Amino acid sequence: MKQRILLLLALCFAAPAQAGLFSDDEARKQIQQLEERALKLEAAAEQQTKSMLDLQSQIEMLNTELRKLRGQNEELSRGLQDAEKREKDFYVDLDTRLRQIESADNEKQAAAAASEAAVASDPNDPAQENRAYEAAYALFKTGDHLSAIKSFQEFSKKYPASVHAPNAYYWQGNAQLAMKNHKAALETYRNLRKDYPAYARDADVLLNIAECQGALKQSDAAKKTLKLLITKYPDSDAAAKAKKQLAAAK
Repeated sequence: MKQRILLLLALCFAAPAQAGLFSDDEARKQIQQLEERALKLEAAAEQQTKSMLDLQSQIEMLNTELRKLRGQNEELSRGLQDAEKREKDFYVDLDTRLRQIESADNEKQAAAAASEAAVASDPNDPAQENRAYEAAYALFKTGDHLSAIKSFQEFSKKYPASVHAPNAYYWQGNAQLAMKNHKAALETYRNLRKDYPAYARDADVLLNIAECQGALKQSDAAKKTLKLLITKYPDSDAAAKAKKQLAAAK
């Protein structure tokens, strides 16, 4: 528009000067040509401006799309890293668990083998007696309660006068209790108290007896056993637990 206005002004000022050289028709023709040329230039300028704006818009759209793609790429990279870390942690945990299982199995097998060897040995050999007890106790520690019960029962039959005899009863009862065989555990603990009334762990035995009685729905008998425990061993840890159980039962 500025170019057009300037062009027209120039023509206006130039017209009087050329009046003597050109006729009116010729002047009008030249003016018309100039106007047409100005319009063409103006249209070309507008088209160029429009093209530049369109190009700039396309560039901005491409930049926006590029930023989105970069963001998606970063998210994918982080997701891949997280997946790799989770996979690595999974395999490390799995390997640890397998090693623990293998170790436990090896310990059980070794304990079972030692128990069998001890049972088959000379009953008059004190060393064999100790090994038999230790093998049975090892089975209990590894969590193989069924095999431990069997080993302690065999030990009690083979070494009835052993110094380990009361402990064999005690751990046999604990293994039965761990397997929720409360009736068998109750019988084992009662035999232990009958045969070894001065047993050093009598307070714990009474606490376990009360637990078995409670599981067998013998509530009154369980309370009586707990009260006996508190009276007989008032300063023991078992007595403290018995007091809490009696308080909770009220």
